[in-house]
Formats: sequence, C-alpha cells, structure tokens
Amino acid sequence: MDALHLSLPFLVAIIAVALAFDFINGLHDAANSIATIVSTRVLSPKLAVAWAATFNFIAFLFFGLSVAKTIGTGIVDASVMDPFVVLSALIGAIAWNLFTWWLGFPSSSSHALIGGIAGAGIAKGGFGVLVLSGFTKTAAAIVLSPLAGMVLAIALMIALSWALRLNTPFAVDRRFRKLQLLSASLYSLGHGGNDAQKTMGIIAVLLYSQGMIQGDFHVPFWVVIASQLAMGLGTLLGGWKIVRTMGSKITDLKPFQGFCAETAGALSLFAATWLGVPVSTTHTITGAIVGVGMTRRASAVRWGLAGQIVWAWIFTIPAAALIGMGSYWLIGR
Repeated sequence: MDALHLSLPFLVAIIAVALAFDFINGLHDAANSIATIVSTRVLSPKLAVAWAATFNFIAFLFFGLSVAKTIGTGIVDASVMDPFVVLSALIGAIAWNLFTWWLGFPSSSSHALIGGIAGAGIAKGGFGVLVLSGFTKTAAAIVLSPLAGMVLAIALMIALSWALRLNTPFAVDRRFRKLQLLSASLYSLGHGGNDAQKTMGIIAVLLYSQGMIQGDFHVPFWVVIASQLAMGLGTLLGGWKIVRTMGSKITDLKPFQGFCAETAGALSLFAATWLGVPVSTTHTITGAIVGVGMTRRASAVRWGLAGQIVWAWIFTIPAAALIGMGSYWLIGR
C-alpha cells in the first residue's frame, strides 16, 4: 500500500490510536498532577482529578506549540514519518505505558513516545534518520528535568522555611492547604501544556505526510482541542497505583511540602515547554518530591523505591524503541 495515499478510514483509525495514547498518557500521568494534593488530603481523589483535568484541558490557552514541532520533526527526519512509522511508534509507547502502569511505576509517557518514534524510524530508514540535535536535547532532559525539579524544590523549601520560621505549624498547614490548590493547578497546566503537545505533534506529522497540511508544518486547531480533551479525560479516570507510589511511598508529604514540590515541578515544566523541550512530567515531579524529602533528612526519602523508579526511566526509551521497531517490521513492510 502506498503510504502517501492511504484511505480516510485508515487515517482516522491511526488518529484514534494517537488520541488513545493521549488518553492513556493522562491516565498514566494523572498521579503527577494529583498525587501530592491527594496524599496531603487537601482534596479528595475525585475532586483532585476533576481539578487537574480542567487545567490539563485549558493549557493550550497559555503555551505555544514548540513541543509539538519537536515531536513532529525533531526526533527523526520528517520524510520517514509515514503512517506506518507513526502507528508503530504509538504501539511502542502504549505497550510500555500500559506495562509500567500495571506495575505501578511512574515511567515517562513522553520518553515512551520518543523511543517508539526513534525505533520505528530506524526500522524504516536506519540510524541516519535520527535528528541528533532534537534527540540528544530530549535525552539530556532525562537527567536535567528531575534535577531541576529537585533543586527548585530544595530552594523553595529552604526559602519558605526561613520566611515562615516564626509561624506555628498549625498556621503554616492551614495556609498551605489553600495555596496547594494554586500549586496543583499550575502543575496541571504545565502537564497539559507539555504532554498533550506530544500527541498534537504525532497527529500533525501524520496529516503532513498525507499532504493534508498545506505550507509549513503546523498543528491544526482541531488537533489541539482533541489532544487536550483526550488527556483531560484520561486524567479524570486517574492512575491510582501510581498515585500511591508518588504521593506516599517516596516520602511523606504535608501541604507545605506538597506546595513546594508542585511549584518547583510547574516552574520546570513551564521553562521546558517555552523552550520546546519535550520533558517528562513524571521525572520532574519525582525529582521535586525527592527534593522536599531531602530537606528534612536524607533518610526521609525511600531510596530503594526511588532507585527502582530510576531504572524504569532508564529502560523506557530503549524498551519502547524495540517495541516500535518490531511493530514496524510486522506492519510496515
């Protein structure tokens, strides 16, 4: 079958798979947005997911679409991104996401998609199709995003602890129970702004490969809305195994610590999104949670679990790439 002249039903089916990935991304990464606010009991789980889903959906009002462009043209050469490569990449990302969701490990949906794209692209055109500048920038974010979240969280904890040193614990807790609503909404905005753009990019490059986008590569508005809506709906269902891991198993959180972790994570995501870097929201919030735990004492962090999560991060890109590569060999040849 000529990849440039696929039937409309087949294109619609691939777009549906892409939106399914976006939905699973929201399901899988709901914990990133709500784990701290649930574990500190500021909101009930149902209210928390509704709160997060709302801000996930409206994120397109606040950010550009540079991350979508990176996904669409900055991982592998756009000329190889035909529908079979796109579908194979999505299979790789979805399979790895579901596997880690089943295990309860907060792996990166973003890097699963990037690995799937890289693997499927290599299967079609060899290693020469990788866009090294975009791929290495994204790979570097695996290390930099959790470090940024951790450093910012530590800085916020130290600065606010000093500023509030004369306040009673009860007064601090009462104040930050309210402020955590703000920090959770900011983090959910950052999550929706960065993560939903990955699906926008994959759908846009699919349409571009079929000659359905005229002129320079861009993301149609209906793709923006559909992607934000799919992620918001996924967040509404939540991923409760991962919520427990993120919210209480890494370290114990109070509203003050939850506020610092979410705010540090949000600032990191805002910066990455404006720079067009598709970072992992999972990595960012995990680093921030570890950071707030470290400010109390190193033993407050459950390092064994944190180490297991890091191994899941390390395996994400190569595992999704292998699945994407195998999928292309099965369906694209």
